[in-house]
Amino acid sequence: MSERSVRRIMKNDLGLYPYKKVIEPLLSDDQKLKRKQFANWVRTNFRKEDTLKILFSDEKMFDIDGVYNTQNDRVWAVDRADADKNGGTQQKRKFPQKLMVWLGACSKGLTPLVILDEGTVDHTVYIEKVLPVALKYGNQFFGSDWVFQQDGAKPHSHHLSQKWCRDNFPTFIEKDRWPPNSPDLNPLDYSIWDQLVNNINWNKVYSKTTLIKELKLSVKKISESVVFESCACWTNRLYRLYQNDGSYLR
Repeated sequence: MSERSVRRIMKNDLGLYPYKKVIEPLLSDDQKLKRKQFANWVRTNFRKEDTLKILFSDEKMFDIDGVYNTQNDRVWAVDRADADKNGGTQQKRKFPQKLMVWLGACSKGLTPLVILDEGTVDHTVYIEKVLPVALKYGNQFFGSDWVFQQDGAKPHSHHLSQKWCRDNFPTFIEKDRWPPNSPDLNPLDYSIWDQLVNNINWNKVYSKTTLIKELKLSVKKISESVVFESCACWTNRLYRLYQNDGSYLR
């Protein structure tokens, strides 16, 4: 039987459709339990209006080759050679220039990007360059009544970073509280980073300098409504997580 016949039977006779496999973290039973415990802790200790005073934070790595979707990025042409002449190839460097950036997000807006491109980001760099920015803009957004969030990355969980947070932030989610392997619980990961990436004009990125310029322009294009809705739906996501036995949320 030909491939065309198989596709016709699958689609027309059986009513089936092809779907791409979705990549998501593999969660252990222990990690699922910790996620449920976190959701229950938030539900017990925070009112809805309190969760809107959380400053979420995250780091993300970018390189100058950009981001593209191999499934959706198509070039219409009469043949492969014609496609190649009209942008049908995506070249990637073997060792592209990379940099890491940090961003904070809350119901009232975004912090400025912090560019972390000077080697390894350890707890010393994190304390000197990132945490003061989080403190400044958290206070600017909410005064003295707000909560700082960070994940369990090593620079965050280092005892000196934790001490800095205890000494300076009104409140923060400590290292043993935030559940591991849970990017689906951070508005930056499930919404805002995608918005930033889609705003970048990758045709203008050809060096680390131009990448930094585009990142700074792109973060300013993220609408206030997107940021607010991303944070406002957080408690609903926690409810879904609890009802779903701690499984990963899409």
